[in-house]
Amino acid sequence: MTTLTDGQRLPPEIQTLVLETTRGPITLADFLGHQLVLYFYPKDDTPGCTVEGQDFSKHHADFLALDTQVVGVSRDSLASHQRFISKYSLSITLISDPQELLCNAMGVMKDKNMYGKTVRGIERSTFLMGADGTLRKAWRGVKVPGHVDQVLAEIRNLSA
Repeated sequence: MTTLTDGQRLPPEIQTLVLETTRGPITLADFLGHQLVLYFYPKDDTPGCTVEGQDFSKHHADFLALDTQVVGVSRDSLASHQRFISKYSLSITLISDPQELLCNAMGVMKDKNMYGKTVRGIERSTFLMGADGTLRKAWRGVKVPGHVDQVLAEIRNLSA
């Protein structure tokens, strides 16, 4: 898939793809009528991913007050996600994408250099989807410190 740009809508086959989550099966179309923060992270229970999950959870009520749902996505299993949520008391829903269907659709799978070897993994990225299902803002190559505050500020700005 080509990279989604602001104002574009996800293709219907992605919107209606049944995704396994920590709260049961969903589709992205289920979120139509509400804004959606879809954030992609490399791996459960790693330092940066833990801080990011905790930050989104800490501000979860702020997002909900702005009629915005928050959902995290990684290739980890549902069992791993459940342990991650329990260990850190996360309040957000997590999608398990082991076949990388959603990851590939959003263009977050990248070659990375890890200890001198090239590995394929998720580039930390966040997407703000409008209530009509269009992309309102994308953040790619995210650095965790302050990121959740940036996303909240953007939502507030777009809502003003």
